[in-house]
Amino acid sequence: MFSVPRGRVHVGPALGILGGMGPLATADFYRRLVARTPAGSDQEHLPVLMWADPAVPDRTAALLGRGPSPVPTLVAGARWLKRAGVCCLAIPCNTAHAYVDQVSKAVGVEVLDMIGAALRAAVDTAAGVTRVGILSTQGTRSASLYERAGARIGVDVLQVSGRIQSAYVDPAIRAVKAGADRAVPEQQIASAAAALREQGAQVVIAACTEIPLISGAAARIVPVVDSTDALVDAALARLWQGGDGVRPGRRIA
Repeated sequence: MFSVPRGRVHVGPALGILGGMGPLATADFYRRLVARTPAGSDQEHLPVLMWADPAVPDRTAALLGRGPSPVPTLVAGARWLKRAGVCCLAIPCNTAHAYVDQVSKAVGVEVLDMIGAALRAAVDTAAGVTRVGILSTQGTRSASLYERAGARIGVDVLQVSGRIQSAYVDPAIRAVKAGADRAVPEQQIASAAAALREQGAQVVIAACTEIPLISGAAARIVPVVDSTDALVDAALARLWQGGDGVRPGRRIA
């Protein structure tokens, strides 16, 4: 079991990262967690245990009925992390959140709510935000993850058309996963963000952990909330507190 050394200033034991979906997105999440933790020394950072298994079956394919369920692999990783002593899990993959309830119930572990955190961050970008655009995988769309979360807090969720999803968003995500040059996918995401702005979106959520890596041009068109940063903030709000006992506030880059 993982134990927290004496003298730590954070709250609780280790954070578990259930990752590999994809590997670059997982590494990006951990990098951001370290960068956004207001620690004054190495010793003040959160202890983290990571399970990054790229063999997790494709979440979108499963949701669309074209591939096996990722639940057994996700549960295996979550059980390993729980045995190692983590108190909660961060899953840096929006689409995997379609399976969060199954994983949490099977393992008996808390999973941080990435979808809710991203929507709350979007609403917090400015006064009067009620229409939020989503750039995500086909799987996240089909599972209506953001639509259901938006309904709970009175936010209208907008999706790009099926044509734009297929022509711009899907290939951009695939390009990042493949390690391709990012110039073209960045312009594709910018085009999709512009379409959402035309539909009335006041802010757009980069609701796939690959999209924040190529959202620079989109952010010059419409405010973009990074779902990865939102999950980082949820982890910090849950686990970190400074030596003065004050938790950090939300800081969306």
